[in-house]
Amino acid sequence: MSRQKIEVPSYKGRRYQRWIRVLLVLVAAGVLCFAALFGVVIYGSYDHIQGEPQVMVILGCQVKNDGPSQLLRDRLDEALSYLADHPDLTVVVSGGQGPDEPSTEARAMADYLMEEGVEEDQILLEDQSHNTVQNFRYTAQLLEEQGYDLENTQVLVVSNGFHLTRARMLAERTGFEEVSTLAAPSSHLPSRLKMYIREPLALAKSFLFDH
Repeated sequence: MSRQKIEVPSYKGRRYQRWIRVLLVLVAAGVLCFAALFGVVIYGSYDHIQGEPQVMVILGCQVKNDGPSQLLRDRLDEALSYLADHPDLTVVVSGGQGPDEPSTEARAMADYLMEEGVEEDQILLEDQSHNTVQNFRYTAQLLEEQGYDLENTQVLVVSNGFHLTRARMLAERTGFEEVSTLAAPSSHLPSRLKMYIREPLALAKSFLFDH
């Protein structure tokens, strides 16, 4: 009488299935983390204005050969709309010059604002920064040189909505105690979609490394 052969799953097969489960768990965790960060970005993408800001800080964005990019014009136009009702604010335009830009972002922003009637002596240029954390570090130095006490100065940060959660976090880390935000639209649809995908990752990176 012959014995029946018993099939035993191979160790290799079990190990493969275990790695598949681990991979699925990691993917699910990554999706949940991204969704949470995306929610934080969306929450911060609206106007949050408190008190009476004395200084407006407009964050730079790409400058092209024919002038500010569409995202940057959105920021500048939103700033101009607010300045029409609050003409006494000091305005800091913040942004250096990238390798593919014809001028510093600060210079292009200042020119744009002056063409729309903002007085030159109302504008301070911060033209050394190349990312958001540097925007605030160098802006803080510039304002302190002008006699401002950061702990007692209310600032209004202007950028596209997707950028404002990270901007607020970095402004507060830099020493600004009272931070309001003014959300500009992102009228260039491809850029808006790209940035809302990119920004949750940039927020995580800044939270961990931009101190």
